Order: sequence, then structure tokens, then C-alpha cells
Amino acid sequence: MSNSKNILAAVLIASTGLMTLTLGACKPKNSKTTEQHALVVSESQRLTDWFNDRFEDQVARSPMTQTYLGMDGNQDKLDDVSKIAADENAALTDAWLKEIRTRFDPDRLDEASKLSYRLYEFAAEDQLASHEFLGNEYVFQHMSGPHSSLPSFLMNFHSVDSEDDIENYIARLNGFEAYLGNYIDRSEAQAQAGVLLPKFVYPKIREAAQNVIKGEPFDNTGTSPLWNDITSKIEALDKVGDERKAELKQSARQALTGPVKSAYTTLLETFDRHESMATNDDGAWKLPNGEAYYQSRLKHYTTTDMTADEIHEIGLKEVARIQGEMRAIMQEVEFEGTLQEFFTYLRNDPKFTFENTDDGREKYISQATEIIDNMKSHLDDLFITKPKADVIVKRVEPFREATAFGAFYNMPALDGSRPGTYYINLKDMNELPIYQMQALAYHEGIPGHHMQIAIGMELEDLPRFRTLGSHTPYVEGWALYSESLPKELGLYTDPYQDFGRLSMEIFRAARLVLDTGIHSKKWTREQAVKYMMENTANSEGDIRAEIDRYIVWPGQATAYKVGMIKIQELRSKAEGALGDDFDIREFHDVILANGSVPLTVLEELVDQWIESKS
Repeated sequence: MSNSKNILAAVLIASTGLMTLTLGACKPKNSKTTEQHALVVSESQRLTDWFNDRFEDQVARSPMTQTYLGMDGNQDKLDDVSKIAADENAALTDAWLKEIRTRFDPDRLDEASKLSYRLYEFAAEDQLASHEFLGNEYVFQHMSGPHSSLPSFLMNFHSVDSEDDIENYIARLNGFEAYLGNYIDRSEAQAQAGVLLPKFVYPKIREAAQNVIKGEPFDNTGTSPLWNDITSKIEALDKVGDERKAELKQSARQALTGPVKSAYTTLLETFDRHESMATNDDGAWKLPNGEAYYQSRLKHYTTTDMTADEIHEIGLKEVARIQGEMRAIMQEVEFEGTLQEFFTYLRNDPKFTFENTDDGREKYISQATEIIDNMKSHLDDLFITKPKADVIVKRVEPFREATAFGAFYNMPALDGSRPGTYYINLKDMNELPIYQMQALAYHEGIPGHHMQIAIGMELEDLPRFRTLGSHTPYVEGWALYSESLPKELGLYTDPYQDFGRLSMEIFRAARLVLDTGIHSKKWTREQAVKYMMENTANSEGDIRAEIDRYIVWPGQATAYKVGMIKIQELRSKAEGALGDDFDIREFHDVILANGSVPLTVLEELVDQWIESKS
């Protein structure tokens, strides 16, 4: 998965060696066409400049985005996350959408700029539609709430190379109270409107928040994660003397025991109060205007107009199809019994997991790295364009293991100072079956998220909002589709690893059933657990964690399979139309070398490519 996260013929054709087709079509033949061509070039450049200005305006409003992207400036500040700021951002989006429609005529743009215009419109309309339901989006939840993401941001993205960087780090610690205070205010307003997490979520977020202020300098139960991080970074400063290091540590201690502790104390009191008001109802249907809200989330996360019922039926059919392929592997490994008995065997036989020790965790990281490194040596068989940025495998920090995703990807820095990172949650090795190792590494690393996101970031001559864009069904659909590519190269090392690929695919298919079941059909939590236990091989602990994720994040889980199905459909369409002229490397360039796009646009790009080769 990805923890963030909005093309046309000129870029597409250039990347596949067919630029002469576009250039030939635009070649001026007389003075009139020369003048028209010059106007198109001028207008397209004017739009590109406008996009770049708007990107700079947006980034300037977010010091944390600047840090995340590896940019200088405002490294001592945190974002304004108040409701007022959120409304201001929406108002700016609305104003800019009106401005682009007033100042630019799509008919006077070149093809690439026309598509950029269209994608900007799509992104702005989507942002405004999401803002309409901002009051229904849980401010704090156990998957990605600011109570855990803020310390993680400092630990993983606030680079420290100098004394100034440490002083900026301390300034940000001093900003915790205001930052989290704004989120608390928003959460309080939601609670008064009846928008409360299901009761069972509060112990999860309470534990994550308590972990931040547990240990030195808060108490004597060990070392807190932030104290450990900042003191380690201070000690690593070679050009700073011991006396100054001691002063910096004292300033950090004061920030942690002052504003940071105060912020989390207030936060924990808020959680306690809201838990007393909450019920165990869990679907989006319980929220104000819940049906419209959930349909909005489905549209956002699939970039389609499919209804909950349509998505539910697709899920049921895909689960049945994949189970047929699973039974074929059961026969291959000569397992005698039902599919459900095979699931039980995979869940319970200790040979399918590493030891739940630090040694077992090290083995997992090492072998996952080897899987990705081996895949790198085969990229030329599948791709023309490849990322410059590297990818590493890293353990999720222990303080947030209890509530973090099982696995996720963080993109590299724009300046190359930080590689892409495949994070794996190693809290309980019994929840990480060995037979899923390959498919998971392919999904999060190469040829999955890192391949797509890093290539998108590195695309030249495109506005930043496109190179950093993220349409969930495109991003997650690609990663899920990419799990099958190593199979075509014979890289899955045994039938069980291939079964792991199918088990991950069926999990995404079941998500279509569960997400719509919970949020549209009023399935209970236990009803969802029962369905998943009967239809997938995942452990009960993993299943319960996943279902709790779907509950607090309506619609997101539907993106993966919807996107994968579309990419598979487009590939089959291209293979049928082109026959022997079909080149998998060119097809993947069509998918990847234009940045993230909605599924309807992706289909148009593939259709144009097919036509250009016919």
C-alpha cells in the first residue's frame, strides 16, 4: 500500500520511441499554420507556468510537505491543520478551478497540456467533493491519525545534518501542542455532531498515543521514541561540542516534557471522553448523510461511478474465480482436503512463519531485500522506463507497530537524498506468512509501488501536480497487478509462494465484499470476520486488523481490485488488438510513463497507443 498518495501523447509517444508521429502531425506547412503552432506552444507554456505557480503556492502553505519532499525552508514549522485552514484550502481550490477555466481555452493547447488541464479539473473537483464531507472523516483513527503520524514524520523525514536542523527539530516539538490542539478541536466538533469512532477503536488510539510519552524523559519505563531519536541525532553531529550537545538535549527534554506531554495528555483526556459517548455501530451508514458520504468515498477511491451493489457483486465473483485457481495449487502440492482445511493448515503450521524473535525479524528484512534485488535484475524484460531512485526495506518503528499498516511504501525525496522505503510491520511474525513474502515485496517495492511512484516523480516536462499525483485505483491497482508480473518470468520460487500471490489477490477481492457490506449493507464486525475467515487464508489476527481498517476508512479498500481489473482488461484489449505487435514493455510504459491518472483516462491512453500501432 501507499501511506499519500494527483498525460498524454507527447510524453507517451516520446517514451515509446514514436515521437515522430506527434511531431509530424504538428509540423507547420505555411505561415498560417506556423502562427497557429506558435500560439499553441505559447498558450501551453503559459498553462505550465500557471500550474507551477499553483504548486508552489500549495507547497508554501505546508512546511511538512516541504520536508517530506526533501525541500529546504520552514523546517522549524508544522502545518496549520485547523478547520479554518482546511476551509481556506478548499476556497483556494475553488478559486483556482474558476481561474483556470476563465484564463485558458483547452482548444488552444497542445495535447499534453490538454490532458494536464483535464487532470487538474478532475483533481480540483474531487478535492471539493471530499471537502463537502470533511465532517464525516474521522480526525483520529488507528491507521493513520496525527497522534502517531506526527512523531513518525519527525523521526523519518526531518533530516538532521547540522545544529540548525536540531534546533528546527526542537522548534517542531514545541509546536506539538498547537498542531494536535487544532485536530482535537476538529474532533470535538465532530463528536458534538454525532461523528464518533466505534467504541472498540478508542483503546487502539489510546495505546498509540500513550506510547509516544512512555519512557525517558517522561517516566522511568525505558526510552521514549522521540527522545531516543533526537538524542541519537544530536550525538551524531561531529562538528558540535559536548557542551553544546548537552544544551541541545536539555532543550529537547524541555520541549518533550512541556508542549509534547501537554498535547498528549489533553489528547488522551479527549479520547476518554469521546469513548464514553461512542457506540459499537461501525459503518458509514451511521454518519450524517451517510449514504451520500459513502458513495462519495467510492467515487473518490475508484474514480468511477460504480455503486456499492455493483462493487459488492464484482467482489463475490472474483473471490469465487480466485478460489478455483487456489484449488489447482492444492492439487499441485498434493494436499487432500477442502480449501478451508488448506487455509487452516497454512495458518497453523509453524514452517510457514519465521520465529517471533529479533532473529526472525532480521531474516525477514534480509530475505525481502533479496527478493527486491533479484527483481531488479529482470526489469529489462518488462520495462523501458525504470526509476533512478533506489528502494530499501525497513522495519516499522516499534512505538507504532500496534496500529500501523502491515506493510506500506513511502516515496523517495525529490532531491534523491532519501530512497523509497518499503516498510514492514514485524510486531508479530505469526501474522507474516513466509509464503506471502514474494508477492508482498513485489507489491510494495519492485515492480509495484516503487516502480510506479518513483517513475512518476522523475518524469520531466510535466507539472508537479502530475508527477506527485495519486489516484488510488491507479496506484494500488498497479501494485496489485504487478504481483502477477514475476510469475510471467518464473520468479515465484515454489507453488506456495504462488499461492501467496493468490491469497493476496483474494484478500483484495474480499475487500470489495467487506467494505460495501460494512458501509452499505450494515454488516456487523463479526459478520465480516466470519466471511474473511471462510474465504481467505489470512490469520484471524490479521483479518480483524484489516476489518477494523475498513471500518475507519470507508471506500479505500475497494481501490485495489477495481484498479487491477481495469489494467488487466486494458492489457487483454491491447493483446487482442495488436497480436504479434503487442510489446509488454511498451504497454507498461503507456501505463507508467504518464503519471497517475483516473481509470477513464488510463483507458484512453491505452486506446491511443493501440491506434498508433495499428
